Amino acid sequence: MPRRRQRHMVGSGSDGTEDSDSSAERDQTNSSESDGNLSKRQRLTRASTRLSQSSQDTPDLKRAADHDESPPLTPTGNAPSSESELDISSPNASHDESQAKDQASRDSDKDLSHRPKRRRCHETYNFNMKCPTPGCNSLGHLTGKHERHFAVSGCPLYHNLSADECKVKAISREKQEDELKGQEENNSRHATRHQTPTSKQSKYKEQVAEMRKGRNSGLQKEQKEKHMEHRQTHSNTREPLLENITSEYDLELFRKAQARASEDLEKLRIQGQITEGSNMIKTILFGRYELDTWYHSPYPEEYARLGRLYVCEFCLKYMKSQTILRRHMAKCVWKHPPGDEVYRKGGISVFEVDGKKNKIYCQNLCLLAKLFLDHKTLYYDVEPFLFYVMTEADNTGCHLVGYFSKEKNSFLNYNVSCILTMPQYMRQGFGKMLIDFSYLLSKVEERVGSPERPLSDLGLISYRSYWKEVLLRYMYNFQGKEISIKEISQETAVNPVDIVSTLQSLQMLKYWKGKHLVLKRQDLIDEWRAKEIKRGNSNKTIDPSSLKWTPPKGT
Repeated sequence: MPRRRQRHMVGSGSDGTEDSDSSAERDQTNSSESDGNLSKRQRLTRASTRLSQSSQDTPDLKRAADHDESPPLTPTGNAPSSESELDISSPNASHDESQAKDQASRDSDKDLSHRPKRRRCHETYNFNMKCPTPGCNSLGHLTGKHERHFAVSGCPLYHNLSADECKVKAISREKQEDELKGQEENNSRHATRHQTPTSKQSKYKEQVAEMRKGRNSGLQKEQKEKHMEHRQTHSNTREPLLENITSEYDLELFRKAQARASEDLEKLRIQGQITEGSNMIKTILFGRYELDTWYHSPYPEEYARLGRLYVCEFCLKYMKSQTILRRHMAKCVWKHPPGDEVYRKGGISVFEVDGKKNKIYCQNLCLLAKLFLDHKTLYYDVEPFLFYVMTEADNTGCHLVGYFSKEKNSFLNYNVSCILTMPQYMRQGFGKMLIDFSYLLSKVEERVGSPERPLSDLGLISYRSYWKEVLLRYMYNFQGKEISIKEISQETAVNPVDIVSTLQSLQMLKYWKGKHLVLKRQDLIDEWRAKEIKRGNSNKTIDPSSLKWTPPKGT
């Protein structure tokens, strides 16, 4: 039995041939046996030592195995984790030791350097992917430590550098880091509780101050022309020229930060936490605006790999190029969202769109919204929702301002599931208009509403501002002596929990003698009133008389 296993183990470094080899091959190997007699014996000794180590657990054989080479590699090129990964299928028991020697002679003709090597599996590249930067061949990396890149963050060409320059900068950064580590070690040995700067540190500080003297001097005329020419030539496909904008010291700090961020992204990609093309949509062309995206949206793969997406601002269809968008706009008959117009005042309109009746439009709206929302998870299952789309009209059509979605049947009385104001309309009062409209619908339904959690950062800020304004307006108009949170909720349709949290943030809710008291802070009310007067009669308010809507049946 040991001979049988020895014969197969010796052949494990070959190309997998068995005892069915032809007699011609055996004659050829026997003729070469006289030339490599010594190497055969050495290889047989090593193989027998490995087999003996696996079959017998004696101390002497263990000491012999300590001088042996690494275990044989699996066909994948990685070291086997156990003996079960080795090919130990039993041949016929009738084979004798001479066949094992024949197998060993075939192995001895091959140079040991031809044995399979371990693969470097710490970097995996998908060579079908390409960097989205025009004219880039995906070679090199901003960190100078990798051979290829697939994202703009690691593209040397985008940062107006070459692959060789990145490698030189990487070597320079490593030297500086080593020097700093050495200095920190020396300082830590002689550190005291109140240590004064050393002479080297003081000298270095003076050098930095000297280098930063001319950072605000501005660009010369020739430099400005060069920067403008670069921007006109490459537009947003290249990083703007940064030379002469600030000091060399600050520019080098910025380059180090870029390289470190790119290295962190590369580590995440190698670990599989992010994939190539997972967030390749950097900008979208939407009407007359070019918008930078904030988050990843699950568009189809062939679109998600593009650096820029072209979206029709009326029907929200997405396209790959400017030419396709231009042809689409020439024949697109949509000038406003589908569904019923339930509100209009001036140029502001709100359309109620049923996710079941207009499924494609609502799905495209959700995909578009995910580019600017972090917590959104609804993309395709839009049938249980109603979408209220706010638009601003001009002579070309109704342009998308924002929207909020709402469940047709919400058991928790949520009046908003998802809410978004488009980036080009932010900080203009449209977010509060959307929130106010959602509570207006709750008043018509005679319900108390609240937004679905979790809220995004911008959404939480908008809602807290709205709740504060509603409470202060109520306090300003209130003429009685006792205020009830229940009455405030019934009149404003705001959930009591949201009212209490807002009162606490305003320090208007106190606990005294076993009771909760609402304090009427006149200073806050006066401050709010002064802002209202300064704002004047703004058209960024919802007029309840302009609403033409009845609650849908079954809600």
